[in-house]
Formats: sequence, structure tokens, C-alpha cells
Amino acid sequence: MKNINVLFVALVLISTSIFGQTAKQKRAERQFNNFSFVKAISTYEKLIDTSFNKHYALRKLGDAYIMLRQPEKALEIYKEVVKQENVPSEYYLYYAQTLRANGKYEASKKWMKKFKEAGNSEDSRVKSFFKNDDLASAIFNSSEKNTIEKLEINTKFNEFGAVELNDQIVFSSSRDEGISIKRLYSWDKQPMLDLYEVAKDGSVESTSPINGNVNTIHHEGPATFNSDGTKMYFSRNNYHGSKKINDPNGIMQVGIYSADLEDGKWVNIKPTNLNNPNYIVYHPSLSKDGKKLYFSSDMPGGKGGTDIYVSDILEDGTLGAPKNLGDVINTEGNEAFPFIYNEEETLYFSSDGHVGMGLMDVFASVKDKNNTIVNVINLGEPINSKKDDIGYYLAKDGFSGFISSNRKGGKGGDDIYSFTRIPPLTLKGTIFDAVNNKPIAGGKVVLARENGEELAYFITKEDGTYEHIIPRDENFVLKGAKEKYQDIAKNFSSFGLEKKKELIVDLNIAMKPIEDVVVLADLENIYFDLDKYNIRPDAAVELDKVVALLKNYPDMVIRLESHTDSRANDQYNMILSNNRAKATYEYIISKGITPERISNYEGFGETQLVNKCSNGVKCSNEEHQLNRRTEFIIIKMK
Repeated sequence: MKNINVLFVALVLISTSIFGQTAKQKRAERQFNNFSFVKAISTYEKLIDTSFNKHYALRKLGDAYIMLRQPEKALEIYKEVVKQENVPSEYYLYYAQTLRANGKYEASKKWMKKFKEAGNSEDSRVKSFFKNDDLASAIFNSSEKNTIEKLEINTKFNEFGAVELNDQIVFSSSRDEGISIKRLYSWDKQPMLDLYEVAKDGSVESTSPINGNVNTIHHEGPATFNSDGTKMYFSRNNYHGSKKINDPNGIMQVGIYSADLEDGKWVNIKPTNLNNPNYIVYHPSLSKDGKKLYFSSDMPGGKGGTDIYVSDILEDGTLGAPKNLGDVINTEGNEAFPFIYNEEETLYFSSDGHVGMGLMDVFASVKDKNNTIVNVINLGEPINSKKDDIGYYLAKDGFSGFISSNRKGGKGGDDIYSFTRIPPLTLKGTIFDAVNNKPIAGGKVVLARENGEELAYFITKEDGTYEHIIPRDENFVLKGAKEKYQDIAKNFSSFGLEKKKELIVDLNIAMKPIEDVVVLADLENIYFDLDKYNIRPDAAVELDKVVALLKNYPDMVIRLESHTDSRANDQYNMILSNNRAKATYEYIISKGITPERISNYEGFGETQLVNKCSNGVKCSNEEHQLNRRTEFIIIKMK
């Protein structure tokens, strides 16, 4: 009893530890997918230290260092990753690219060849990875992360820059509803932009201009709001108090204006002190605390085209000196439509200067432990397309938002699309004893792709349960293993599952015991002489143990399975194995066990060899002996 108590305490401690490690892995996945790579690294390192799912955690650790633009650190990690048995073949590619980034070109070619030879000779990523040199974006977007659909508020005109304000959506549009005199913008021959609002589930018909005196005969929008929805900053042509502000060539540039909400209307319109008749200042995005304003401008001193800047909002309401966000964000091309996601302080923006899929693409910034921006990640499809993708907005929940695009299939010029981040797909289940239906604690569960590439492994908890986040749209094999049980494998698929809801794939697996840990510890298979089915003296000793157990456990029911080696022909061996099964059955019955305690006895011939000794294979007598056997399968035991 004392030993049992010690064992029980040990199992509880192991299960508690496993539960904590599973929670850590979930946290690491969340941090990785929200661009918090510094935090993710710390969590993955803790998982590696505890040896929990070490192979998987090591892979993700290497990926996180790539995201942080630290290929020198990723190199040593990937070097160990590619040594893993059944490692996903894409890591040959990642290692090749990381070697290349560290100047090891010959080694890079070697691992690139390994990737191709692993069944990837036609993989389009080979060309795109090496052409674009954007491994971080490729890794991050290796699986689809969002679903997307058009909103019902779109028209044949331009709609873009949608943001949430309480229960409404505020956006810019060039629709000309109710306007008798249409002012067309010379650039695209569309009416001037105004700000509109509509309920989240609204339509074109339920859309109305934003309340107040924000809209004019010139361009307005897009807009950004403070956390309580009482302050707005928005883009507008440099037009204030019926006065146009033009540059020396007579062009009215765009500036940023502010407005206050009073009695449900936006009033008190003021230009910010950053506005200048000689260059553009637009696309504002306000930080959560209302103390910083991000925007885009082609002001002198930039990297080229329009750049992303940030200014402090001072106590008197004016904006401090603009700070260019640097050459990790800004390029010689155009960076515009900044959006600062307040929950994670991640900056999203559009750019045609970074490597992308089309014209303007949406990117996310990556910060290091010093809060310095060190990299940008292309958000991939379907957020980005071959056309312009702008005005990214992520809601507070971190799972939904808006994107604007002139991609194929829209209603007009730019259209507004809603997107939903595809939530985790969780595989969970219970491993249990097929005889008594009791959960199996401490079982090893291996998750692999159908081609054998191992994705992860986990240990079942005290209640026999396991849980893991898995990719979508793949075929898998789940393998269960535990001492004293027969290994088992089960195929399943994650294709065609709902992508807007967090789903759980329930997969319970029954494992057949080889030997019960307590009562069958000394029970062995029995063996037969070549071409014989009589019960040998050594077999009689084992059968007497079976008889004793059946008498000690009156509710136990067993099944007998007999086998032969591969010598002689198949038909003869099937007859011989059936005779062995019958001889075993008759011996047990002769000792006073009732027939119903043996559910079935059956011969399998040479169909279930335990080793390599099949037809034509040279084997020793001892090796052939292992196949001439009868096995005892427990069907029921309380």
C-alpha cells in the first residue's frame, strides 16, 4: 500500500507538470501568432528546458529568431532541428536559407538539394523564397491565418479605411448620394471622399454621412478615434474655414485635422500643426493612451515616397516633432495607412517598397526585447492580393477587422472587406484501456503527417487526456504508445472544417493491453515446436498461470490467437495455427475453466509475424520460434 501511495503521488505530480507545460505551449503559440516573438522565445525555451515537446518547441524557437531578423541565432537551432527524425521537410529549406543569410553558400546549396529530394522538386516556394529573400514572411504564412469576405456597404465607387466606433463602422467613400453637383477628383474621376458611418451589419441603404460638420466639398478620411470615442483625427485636403491652402503649383495637399464629439455630432474642426501646403500629411492612427499619433507623409528628409512617422501629442493638444520610424519600416517606395494595434503595440501598414505579392501589401512590424522595430512580416493571403491592399484595421478582440482592396471581384474601385483570424484548431481526446475503459495516464501520443513527418508529441494526463493545437487542411496519423500496451495508430483529417469558430477535433483512442501491469506481470506467450500443436511442458507452465488468473478473477474473459512461422505453405500454416489455438483452448477448459470465459480462439497462420522472418528470409531457429506462439488477449476484466 505504501508503494501504491508513492506511485499515486508521482503520477499526480507528473500530470500536474504536463498540464502546466501544455498551457505554456498554448501561450507560446498565441505569442508567436501575435508577433510577440521575444515573449514566444522565452516560453519556447522553458518548454525545451522541461523536455516537453522539445522537437516542436525547438523548431518554433528557430522560426521566432528568423522573425526577429537574427539568422545567426536561428542557424544553430536549425542545425539541431534538421537532425530530428521525421522532421518536416520544409525545415531543410529554412536551414538552407538561414545558411545563405550567414554567408554559408555551399552548405546552403547542399540543404536546398535535400529539400528538393524530399519530394519538393516542384515546390513553388523554392523560387519565391530565394527570389524574395523573405524567409520570415514565408514561415509566418506557411498556413492560412484569415478568412475574408466583402461587406454589403460597398458601391461602384471607392470605399476604404474602415474602423470600429462603438457599434458603428466609420469609413471613407467617394459615393455621391444626394449630391446634385458632383465634384470629381481629377486623378481617378471619382467623386470626392467623405466620411460615412453604418451599423456593423449594415448595408448601402443604411449608410449615412458622419454627423457634424466634418465633410466638405473636398476629400475627408480616413479617420482614427481615441479609446472613448470622443476625439477624432482624420485626413482632409488643406481646406479650413472656407480657405484653400495650396502649394506654389496650386495643388491643395492633404493634412490631418481633429474633431470633438459634442451632443452626438463631430464639431470643433481644427487643423494640426503638422500640416504643410508643400507636402502630404495623412492617414492618422491614434495610440491606445491617446498620446501618440502615427501617420504617413512625404515631408522632406524621408526615405523616399511617403514614410511612416509618429508624433507625441502634447498637453496643449499640439503634435510634437515628427519621428521617422526608420529604414526597417520605410523604403524608397511608399509606406502608408499605418495602424497601431493597441493591445500588442504592433504597427501594421501598407507598402509597395517591401517584398510583396502585388502593389501595396499589408505588413506587420516586429520588435525586439528593447522595443526596437527589427523586422516586418508580410501578412500573406488572403489579406494581401496582387492588387493594392490598404487600410488594415484589427479590432480589440484581436481576431477580426477590416481591409480595403481593389482586388479582382470587388464592386467598384476600392472595396472594404471584413476578415476573421482563423482560430486555433485543437486536437483533444482520451487514451483509454480497451478492456476496462479506464484512462491511461503517461501514454505517449505522437502527431505526424501522413508521410511520417513528426509534428509533435505529448504525454497523456492522469485522466488519460491529451490536447494540442494542429494545422488545418492536412491528413495526420496519431500514434499512441504505452508500456504493457499494444501500440496503435489512427488516421484523421482536418480538411473542410469551419474556419470562423474555434473547433475541437475529438479523437479518443482505445489501447489494448499486452499485459495488465499488476495481475499479468508474469504471463508470457506460449510457444510450439516446428510443425507441432501439442502443448509443450514449458507452455503448460504458462497455461497454468492463465488458469490460475482466470480463477482468481472470475470476471476476466480472454481471447486466444495462435500463429505459425513462415515455413510451409500458407494454407497448411493456417490449419496448423487453428490446431494450436484449439489445443490451447482445450487445455484451459480441461483445468475447470468454463468455455464462456474464452470468447474466441482463432489461428492466423503466418499473417502476423513478429519479426523479419517472412518467406525466403534466412532466419535462425530461435527467430522462427518467436513466431510459433499463442497470445492471450484480455477482453474483459473488472
